[in-house]
Amino acid sequence: MAAEVIRAIQAHGLQLEPQLASHAEQMYAVLCDPAIYEHENEPPESFEWLRERFTKLETRESADGTERWLNWVIRLPSSELVGYVQATIHAGGEASIAYVLASAYWGQGLARRAVEAMMTELATSHQVGEFYAVLKACNARSLGLLRRLGFVPAAPAEHPVDGVEFDEILMKFAIRNQATASRPQR
Repeated sequence: MAAEVIRAIQAHGLQLEPQLASHAEQMYAVLCDPAIYEHENEPPESFEWLRERFTKLETRESADGTERWLNWVIRLPSSELVGYVQATIHAGGEASIAYVLASAYWGQGLARRAVEAMMTELATSHQVGEFYAVLKACNARSLGLLRRLGFVPAAPAEHPVDGVEFDEILMKFAIRNQATASRPQR
């Protein structure tokens, strides 16, 4: 299957650009912010590693073709990159989402606007009806964001893929009908 084409998204003063390997240099600086990794993961091993990762993600699908990978970088009007939003779309019309912003931009509503715009795009252009996010139970900031977006706790068995650890929470947002498909509820 050919790489899926995804479009840029306007997000209430933000630009979500399809993530490309050419974004790796700017994103490396963003992703080396140690505050991002307070609850999980770790910074990229190197700029080269990040460029390789972004190159792989440009294929927009898993090697076995069962998942679609849609990733966007978040650009401010000043043209600065501040983070990313991403979705893995599973066969049943469900998407696992994630987001990362540099800590200097936390608490400004940027993540909410970016995630909401991505979810709207996924619902309207990619027929996604259910959204899932997995986070560490101690990550109050992320939990608050998901709740503001309308996510509710879900049982780990509801996740379209395995991988909810004992110290994690699965959150779910389901679009109730076509009338609400154009915009996630707040």
